[in-house]
Amino acid sequence: MDFSLTPEQQQIGETARRFGVEKLAPGYAAREQQGHIAPSLIREMGAVGLIGVDLPEAFGGLGADGVTAGLVIEGVAAADLGVAYVQLLGSLMGSILARHGPPEIASEVVPRICRGETLVALGLTEPRGGSDAANLQLKARRDNEGYVLDGEKTSISMIEQAESIVVFARTGEAGSGARGVTAFHVPLDLPGISRSSFNDVGSKVVGRGSVFFQDVKVPDEWRIGGEGEGFRTVMQGFDYSRALIGLQVLAPARASLEETWRYVTERQAFGHPLARYQGVTEPLAEAETLLTAARLLCYRTLWLRDQGMPHTSEAAMCKWWAPKTAFQTIHRCLLTHGHSGYTMDLPHQQRLRDVMGLQIGDGTEQIQKMIIAREKIGRVAVPY
Repeated sequence: MDFSLTPEQQQIGETARRFGVEKLAPGYAAREQQGHIAPSLIREMGAVGLIGVDLPEAFGGLGADGVTAGLVIEGVAAADLGVAYVQLLGSLMGSILARHGPPEIASEVVPRICRGETLVALGLTEPRGGSDAANLQLKARRDNEGYVLDGEKTSISMIEQAESIVVFARTGEAGSGARGVTAFHVPLDLPGISRSSFNDVGSKVVGRGSVFFQDVKVPDEWRIGGEGEGFRTVMQGFDYSRALIGLQVLAPARASLEETWRYVTERQAFGHPLARYQGVTEPLAEAETLLTAARLLCYRTLWLRDQGMPHTSEAAMCKWWAPKTAFQTIHRCLLTHGHSGYTMDLPHQQRLRDVMGLQIGDGTEQIQKMIIAREKIGRVAVPY
C-alpha cells in the first residue's frame, strides 16, 4: 500500500487549497447572502485548471485521475462547500457528456465546462420519486422531429445558475422502471421551460429548485446514449460523485476542527487553557480520528475507481458516513466555542447548514445502506 501523492497531485491540490484561502474564504458568508456564485469567479477557477481536472485533455480537462479530482474538491470546499459544487457538477456532468454524449454536443459543452463558462445541472429527482429514482414520470414522447418533454424535475442544485441540464425522462411504458429511461442534454432557455427556486436552510450560494417542461421539443441529436439506457449512465456516475461528496463535506469539517484546536489552546478558563481539560479535548480527538478514517475511505474509493475496480459499496459508505461525521464534527466544534460559536459571526453555523443538505442529496443514508447490503448479499436485501 502506498498512501503518498505524486508531485503533480500535490501541486494541483496545493493550487486548489491556495485558491480557496485567498479567493474563496474571505467571501464565504457574503456569497451566501448574495445567493449565487459570480460567473467571473467560476471562470477564474477554470482559467487556473480547477474545473474538470479529470476530464479528457481533448475536451479541455487535464486528463487527471479521480484522486486528483478529490484533492481539488477538498481544497475548494475547505473554503466554501457551495463553490465546490462547480467542481462536483463539472466532473459528473462533464464525464457523462464526454463518455456518452453526441460528439457535437460533447465537443462544444465539455470544454466550456472546463473553462468555467457554463454550468450543466442534473435533472433526475421528481416530486413523487425522491429516493425511488427510477420511478420517473417526466415523459419523452416521440414525434416526427425527435422527442417532446412534459413533466417536472425537482431538487436540482444550481438550477437558477445553470445554462443547460442533463435530464432523464421516461420513453418506455409506465412501470418499465430503469429500463425505460432515456437521457437528454437540454438548453434551459427553450420555449416551454420554466424554473422555480426553494428557500433552503443552507447552501444558498448553490440554490436548489424545480424545472418544468411543457411540450418542449428535443431533437434526436440531443439524446445521450441509446434510448432506454439513461438510468444506467447516471447510476455509474453516482459511484464517482458520492466519493467526491464525501471529501466535499469532510473538508469544511476539517476546517472547523483546526479552528477549534487553536481556540481551546488559546482560550483560558479557571486559570488554564481549555485544552488542559480532557472533557474538552477528548471529543475533538474522537472527531480527529473519525475525520481521518472517513477521508481515507473516500480516497480509497477514488483509487479503486482509477484502477477500474468495483467501488459501488465503498462509494455508498462515503455518501452516508462522511456527511454524518462531518455534521457531528462541526456541531461539536460549534458547541466547544460556547456562545461565540452560536453567533452568526463564526463560520461553524454556515458549514453546519451546508453539510446538512448533503445528508439528503444524491441518496439518503437509508438508500446507501441498502446499496451496501445489496452489494454484500445480493438482491435479497432490496425490498422490491
